[in-house]
Amino acid sequence: MAPKKAEKTLLKKFILYLVIFTVALTPVQIGINKLGGIRLFAGTASILRDMDYIVDPNSPFYEAFTNSKRVNILVLGVNDGMTDVIMVGSYDLKNQRVDVISVPRDTYCERKGRSGASLKINAVYSSEGVIKTAEAVSDVLLGMPINYYAVIDYDDVRKIVDEMGGVPIYIENRMKYTDPYDKPPLRIDIPAGQQTLDGDKAVEYLRYRSGYAQGDIGRVEAHHKFIEAAFAQALKSGIVDVSKVAMKTVESDISLGTATKLALKAAALSEDDMHTWTAPGRSKTINGLSFWLVDEGETADMISEIYNAGTEEDDSESDGE
Repeated sequence: MAPKKAEKTLLKKFILYLVIFTVALTPVQIGINKLGGIRLFAGTASILRDMDYIVDPNSPFYEAFTNSKRVNILVLGVNDGMTDVIMVGSYDLKNQRVDVISVPRDTYCERKGRSGASLKINAVYSSEGVIKTAEAVSDVLLGMPINYYAVIDYDDVRKIVDEMGGVPIYIENRMKYTDPYDKPPLRIDIPAGQQTLDGDKAVEYLRYRSGYAQGDIGRVEAHHKFIEAAFAQALKSGIVDVSKVAMKTVESDISLGTATKLALKAAALSEDDMHTWTAPGRSKTINGLSFWLVDEGETADMISEIYNAGTEEDDSESDGE
């Protein structure tokens, strides 16, 4: 394969992996720090430029975050201006490991001058935008750095899933729900059993929230299951064709040099390299509203486990990388 063609193929693989391991689908916008070199996509937003900090100096994990070779991408699934899905896809370039951390949409988020439902983390985006949302998520995760962000639209979910030939998944119980007041009216009906979800059914699956015993946490677990299935399917399907669909909707200021470097790493990923987490905590009703209160101690344990993964392997490697 000619060098230029090989480079483009690696780039396409990287874009696909970036999309799949974060939330399973295609970003409408990705803002990434300006690193120089040849620009590939449109877009000017930059977390590195617009956030007050990348690694919080007050974080108990400041040293671990600073020394890590991880790329952390905030992924927001937006519906009617509210963040329906909030995840951080963390890719360890050195140890070839992907960790996806879900932050429940009902997570309590202290905000000056706000009350009621505005104290839920999913309300930050509609009033203050993606940078403030990134700051709020970083705070919940004890100062974990957010390098990039992606905002996902359900129409692009349909396109990606259809291009990969659907997502095979086992449905535990029939998923049936109707909301005539949604625009357009929402009708979900997915039979129980082994299914291959096409684009429309995949969107139904991701939007379903009424029948989980654990409420929003049950929905998060269902999303994790979908991500793992979509990741595995993407590896089996036509990577180049799928990534062509993804690249049509990506806006980013990532440079060719940076994308190529990441692509060389991401090309070695397998479905076994995916690990899913949920910001730990408990449900609590406050002034008649249900919130998810994140437990700082348990969150610290989770972050320690994620950032210490591969430590022994790192220590045994030579520095001549």
